[in-house]
Amino acid sequence: MPVGQRASAAKGTVCIDVRTDDGRTLVAEEWGAPDGTPVLLHHGTPGSRLGTALHDVTERHPQVRLFAYDRPGYGDSDRREGRRVADAARDAAAVADALGIGTFAVVGRSGGAPHALACAALLPERVTAAAALVSPAPRDADGLSWFAGMTPMNVDQYTLATTDPAALERLLTALADEIRPDPVRLLDQLRGALSKADEPVLADERVRAVLLANYREGLRVSAYGWFDDTVALATPWGFDPAVIERRVLLWHGAEDVFSPVGHFHWLAGRIPRCTAVLQPGAGHFTAQYALGRALEWLREG
Repeated sequence: MPVGQRASAAKGTVCIDVRTDDGRTLVAEEWGAPDGTPVLLHHGTPGSRLGTALHDVTERHPQVRLFAYDRPGYGDSDRREGRRVADAARDAAAVADALGIGTFAVVGRSGGAPHALACAALLPERVTAAAALVSPAPRDADGLSWFAGMTPMNVDQYTLATTDPAALERLLTALADEIRPDPVRLLDQLRGALSKADEPVLADERVRAVLLANYREGLRVSAYGWFDDTVALATPWGFDPAVIERRVLLWHGAEDVFSPVGHFHWLAGRIPRCTAVLQPGAGHFTAQYALGRALEWLREG
């Protein structure tokens, strides 16, 4: 249920605190057409509700009502220690209830994509369709060489998530302390891990503005959202993508080194009603431009 309204970060948005049934607070935001098609956007890792879409999305898609929330541990959303990817379904339902939304579509990008799939799998009566952009596959995916083609930075962090979580917590806390006063530092760190396809994307001032606001808000209080996301993505998700009954769009860049293309192929072969799009010459961050295509696909259905 809603427990209070906050000052919004941008014109035309409404920001509220949502109380979950176990007493936590989640910070949520909505924007776009009040009577439009509701679409829940799940942010990446690390991230926040401010990093889910480029600023002109409502101008390009005026018939959509967008909403998002900071996952537990990000920004002012209370941490839920030990959360799994599957737990996103419960939180998403609480946010939708607080905003008076019944059924809705879901879109997730990068680390948010598995959380969108969780909503599709576990809220079949409410989720109408889902889009997963540059999604990783489950860590326990049968027959998938999970680290093949993955940038060393991600390999190191996901390995620590399962072998030495305390070391991962120290690492991400130190990184967040460096990034918090100057989020450009995270973009600088990412530059060494990028595929060539991603370089012009991060040079786009529209993308940079969104990412900087995203990281600044997500890591403003602590690194726990980042830590809990990483552990959740590297351990069993709590659901099988094969049980998803709704339509799912999978969009992936063929040059992605953060969620390697093998993850895309595994998910495409696992999800029953899947439209799989592998974009040649695109990387991980090219998904910033793919949201528009996903919104059109959701509305077409």
